[in-house]
Amino acid sequence: MAPSLSKNALDVMGLVDGEQPLSITLEGKNFLANGHPVLTEVPTNIIATPSPFLSSNKTKNLVGCFVGFDAHEPKSHHVVPIGKLSGIRFMSIFRFKVWWTTHWIGNSGKDVEHETQIMILDRNDLGRPYVLLLPLLEGPFRASLQPGVNDNVDICVESGSSQVCGSSFRSCLYMHVGDDPYSLVKEAMKVIRVHLGTFRLLEEKTPPGIVDKFGWCTWDAFYLTVHPKGVREGVKGLVEGGCPPGMVLIDDGWQSICHDDDPISEQEGMNRTAAGEQMPCRLVKFEENYKFRDYESPKVPSGRGMSAFIRDLKEEFGTIEHVYIWHAVCGYWGGVRPAVGGNMPESRVISPKLSPSLQMTMEDLAVDKIVNNGVGLVQPELAYKMYEGLHSHLESAGIDGVKVDVIHVSS
Repeated sequence: MAPSLSKNALDVMGLVDGEQPLSITLEGKNFLANGHPVLTEVPTNIIATPSPFLSSNKTKNLVGCFVGFDAHEPKSHHVVPIGKLSGIRFMSIFRFKVWWTTHWIGNSGKDVEHETQIMILDRNDLGRPYVLLLPLLEGPFRASLQPGVNDNVDICVESGSSQVCGSSFRSCLYMHVGDDPYSLVKEAMKVIRVHLGTFRLLEEKTPPGIVDKFGWCTWDAFYLTVHPKGVREGVKGLVEGGCPPGMVLIDDGWQSICHDDDPISEQEGMNRTAAGEQMPCRLVKFEENYKFRDYESPKVPSGRGMSAFIRDLKEEFGTIEHVYIWHAVCGYWGGVRPAVGGNMPESRVISPKLSPSLQMTMEDLAVDKIVNNGVGLVQPELAYKMYEGLHSHLESAGIDGVKVDVIHVSS
C-alpha cells in the first residue's frame, strides 16, 4: 500500500502555477539546465515531461522533469540513448557487483559505467547548475544508466521477465537541478516520493535504535564458522579495547542448511571458510543449527539453544541492546530445499537468469553458483509461511531484528 502524503511533505511541495521557469527543458535536440546545454543530440523518441510538483531550496523554486521514450516494439529489455554527454564532469554510483555499488567519476558518456543508479553533473561558473539524473521504477520496469556509442548516455529499462513487455515509457528517469549538491538529492527525493507514492522520506520515519549504536557484524571474523563462543570472545575483545558494541549482528553460519544430496541430520550446517563454498546449500529448518542449538548456559542449568545464548550475551555485556541476525530473502542463498517436510513450506528449484545489464557486472562465485544451481523458491502464496515460521522462531529466541540479504534474486 502506498503511504499517504503527510502535511510535512506537502509543506515544501506545491503545484506548478504555470509562471515558474522550468529548470530542465528539452529544446530541440538539447537538454538545457537553466538554459545551459547538458545533454546534446537527444534522439527524437525521447520525451520530457515537466514535473507537476516543484521543490524549494529556500532561495528559488525548482522544477524538474521526467524522461521517457517510445520504442518500436514491446520488449522486456530496452537500451535507448538519451543524449550525448561531453566535457562535463560527473560523479555517480554504479552497481559494480550484483549486490554492491561504488563511486565513479568521469566527464563524458563513454565514462559512464553499466548499472549506474544515480549521477550528478557538475556546475560551472557561467550559471549552469548541478544536474541530477536519477533512474526510476516505472510500473514493473526498472531503469539504470550505461555508456552508449559516441559519448551518448543510454538508459536501460528492463522488467526482468520475458513475459512482461512494454514499448512506451514516460517516467523511467528523473532530472533535477540545484546550486547545492548536498541538498540536490534531498529536494529531488521529495518530488519522487510524491510521484511514486511508495516510500517515505527519512524525516517522516522513526529510525530503529541501532542507527545510534556502534555495531559489530560477525562475518569478517568467522564467515560461516560463526559459533557462540567466538561471538562472545569477539564482543569481549571490543569491550576490553574500549569499543563496547551496542548492537551485534550474527551473520551467515547459524542456519540449518545442507546440499541437495546430503542427508538431513543433527549436524546440519556448514563450516566453510570462503564465501561461495556453501553453495548451493538450501534451508532445511527454521531452527538454528547444532552450533547454536547445543549451546548450554553456564548461568542457567536448563538454559539451552539460541535463546539462552542471546540472554547470556546481553546480561554479560550490558551495552548490547540489540542482537540482529542474517538471512537471505529466499531463506538461504540457495533458497529452501524441496520436500524437507516438517513445518517448512514446499519449494521448487528455479534457474534464474542474469539480465544483459547484470551480465556486465563483476563476476562473482556466489552469483555463478546461484545461476548454475538455481534457487529453491517457495510459492508466492506460501511465502508468508516461510517468513512467519522463520521470524517467529527468531523472536522467541530473543532476536531483535534481521538483516535480509541476497535480494538480488528479485532484481
